[in-house]
Amino acid sequence: MTDWVPAAMPHTTARSSSRLGADAPSGHRVVAALDVGGTSTKGAIVDADMRVVHELRWTTPRRAGPVAVVDSIREHVAELVELIDASDHECVATGVVVPGVVDEARGLAIHSVNLGWWDLPLAAMLDDRSGRPVALGHDVRAGALAEHRLGAGRGATGMLFMPLGYGVAGAIIADGRLLLSGGYAGEIGHLVVEPDGDACGCGRHGCLESVASAVSIGRRYAARAGREQATAAEVADLVRAGDPIARIVWAEAVGALAFAIGVAATLVAPEVVVIGGGLSLAGELLLEPLRAAVPAWLSFQPLPRIVGAALGDRAGCLGAAMLAFQAADRPSRAHRR
Repeated sequence: MTDWVPAAMPHTTARSSSRLGADAPSGHRVVAALDVGGTSTKGAIVDADMRVVHELRWTTPRRAGPVAVVDSIREHVAELVELIDASDHECVATGVVVPGVVDEARGLAIHSVNLGWWDLPLAAMLDDRSGRPVALGHDVRAGALAEHRLGAGRGATGMLFMPLGYGVAGAIIADGRLLLSGGYAGEIGHLVVEPDGDACGCGRHGCLESVASAVSIGRRYAARAGREQATAAEVADLVRAGDPIARIVWAEAVGALAFAIGVAATLVAPEVVVIGGGLSLAGELLLEPLRAAVPAWLSFQPLPRIVGAALGDRAGCLGAAMLAFQAADRPSRAHRR
């Protein structure tokens, strides 16, 4: 049985070979892309056609503190760039995406509970002084960009991307453009769905995240079933087996998600809602009742399509690569002066 919560998945520190794979297309403009998570950091070398030339994965040293995480990011960016420079590819930029609240325009990691930093000028700290631009982005918004261009949201002018894992996150594309709002747009996981509900990590009670994340589903089932702990994957198996407590917990999560999607449909009217994250591995066990529940929260609003994400855990790196190519194609800093 697969556990859908990233922390429960074993990770090993991957080290690169001294050169890119022999089957990698040669002579291309490429970027180094990094998707930094609380448990693991995924790295990729990506070409302009969004083909992944090389992939790596490392353990994120979160428990060693925020300085260690920043040092690790810099080390892994340098490793990817060195790999490119040793090949016949041209590294034109670097893209790094991180969790938390991120102000892309200022290159600022405003806050991350998982990584322990506040108001960190991360883009400037990653500047390798080679003249190649560094793009900083938010991991979920980067994933949304990738799903919108390459994955389940392709062709839609409006999309809500909702990864469900440790928490519940969101990213909104409206009229073909990603909403940023200084880094605060899309925090759908902190929409209150149960005013007297469980405590949320944000300090309030009854947030969507405290009801419908993978962690919360496991925790809520264990509390009601008298068990020490449970995972969302176990709860899903129990739902399929007809366990009445599991069915109630699952239905509560689906109902909360349906309400949140109804709010999003009222405010931004997405054509498609893309469900990602570990919980999306439940497939139709989650998506079918969710599609059935959303219409109850709508009247005149258009009903969005609700689909599973298509790109898996590559979405963040692909989105980081898109940001990097955008940065590479802007006029240089010297030219802007």
